Amino acid sequence: MGRLPRRTFPASGIFQVTTRGVERRDVYLDRDDRLAFLIQLRYAVEQNDWDVYALCLMTNHYHLVVEGMRDLISRGMHRLNGVYAERFNAKYDRSGHLWGDRFALWQVRDDDHLQATCRYVLLNPVRAGLCERAADWEWTWSRFGPEPD
Repeated sequence: MGRLPRRTFPASGIFQVTTRGVERRDVYLDRDDRLAFLIQLRYAVEQNDWDVYALCLMTNHYHLVVEGMRDLISRGMHRLNGVYAERFNAKYDRSGHLWGDRFALWQVRDDDHLQATCRYVLLNPVRAGLCERAADWEWTWSRFGPEPD
């Protein structure tokens, strides 16, 4: 079963958003790549009036928990992924797609779901074996603190 069309989601709300590298390839090869992505993310947040609750940059994908207007989330994600891909391709003298598919979007239903979603995002590097505690992974952030409850 394919993903629901984005128009079926509410016009605004809190959403979990993720994008994975094409063929699950790495999209961050060094610290500078991650910092460059975060600069573009900051621009997307400012330009599209997002409120970020949590984020995690893995090696071949990332997760965001963001509140905003659905259409502005789509517009910001399009620019974020597009600009980052262009700069990544230029830096590494490559061409073609960096991201494997359009970004995935899930609606966060209520406060309990928000807490569970942020916990899931923060624990991603622990589940992947990249660190023992969520607070040890440099590339996660949550407005609720570094360690999930």
